[in-house]
Amino acid sequence: MDKRDRIRGAMIGCAAGDALGYPVKALSEAAIVERYGLRGITDYDLDENGTARITADTQLMLLSANGILFAHTRGALRGIMAPVYQYFDAFYMNWYRLQTTERASRSRVGWINAYPALSAKRAPSPTVMEVAATKKFGSMDEPVNDSKGSACLLRAVPIGLSYSRDPNRIVELGANTAALTHGNEVAWIASGAFALLVSHIVHEELSIAEAVNKTLKALDKSFPDSSTVVYELSRTIRSAVSLASSASSDLDAIHALGKGWVADEALAIGILCALRHENDIAGAMTFAANHGGDSNNTAAIAGTLVGARIGFNAIPDRFVDRLELVDVILELADDVTTDCPMYDWGPSNPVWEHKYIYSDYAYWRRRTPEAKEDKDDKEGEAKQTN
Repeated sequence: MDKRDRIRGAMIGCAAGDALGYPVKALSEAAIVERYGLRGITDYDLDENGTARITADTQLMLLSANGILFAHTRGALRGIMAPVYQYFDAFYMNWYRLQTTERASRSRVGWINAYPALSAKRAPSPTVMEVAATKKFGSMDEPVNDSKGSACLLRAVPIGLSYSRDPNRIVELGANTAALTHGNEVAWIASGAFALLVSHIVHEELSIAEAVNKTLKALDKSFPDSSTVVYELSRTIRSAVSLASSASSDLDAIHALGKGWVADEALAIGILCALRHENDIAGAMTFAANHGGDSNNTAAIAGTLVGARIGFNAIPDRFVDRLELVDVILELADDVTTDCPMYDWGPSNPVWEHKYIYSDYAYWRRRTPEAKEDKDDKEGEAKQTN
């Protein structure tokens, strides 16, 4: 399979796991059984329009991917670019304004923000909302709070999809992305580890187990001044690896790791479920969703890892066809695969310009024959590869 299929698989797997786990987020296990039966939730619980809704965690993951491509385009055309996470706060603030006032900033930030589902109010993290309300995001040098909640993790996915070869850089970018809203080292290091896991699977085509082992070896070098936190996170992840091959039931294995409300537990549960169902994304996401904790995040982590491993074409249609914003997610994934195709002395690319310079692509596409033709070509290509 090619890299595009893996990147598509990771992003669709992330959103699908999030959408599967959303209806049971914070429900007790007894309540899940009462509502969905002994097997728990095994398929999307669709809204009145027949759509599987994503949450704020996937919304911010997609905005992070948009932010990376915006930054890369600026770098290619202007020859200057800050670290990508330094662009994210503008995207997150636009999202926050739509969450709270129904008005974005006057200048558009991110072409995907034009889609109402991208800013629909879907279980936003209190930590993220509190930080955005201050209009001052944090950093690893200046932590904004002491939160180690799991809501930061999915934002690391596009880092892993966009970068390879330099583990320290990937971990650092993932950690700094988390530090924008979460001030505890546990959140930073878990997010950096997740980004590196995704990168190893997508760009090196490693198995999930191989990616976990390689990531654990890299963490000490990336955080030499945080040896205690690294040790504890590594121990938790190794417990997940051990439990994956144990005779423990699915629920008992998850209970041994926690509920996933904090970043290290959520990452470990996602890894556990992905390892037990490495070639079965339905099994991995279902396993990760049916527990009395942060079901959408743990299922999204499992979906990301298995989706990256098996690729988009191996994901069952039932998890694709009814997924909210699926066309937008796939188009964004293809742009992540391509990365910026422009340079300062080269030919223009109107589609890319309206996405990652003017940020008005959704509007431009509706009224421009050239854009419609490009969209039809992409949709035809997708049908041939599926």
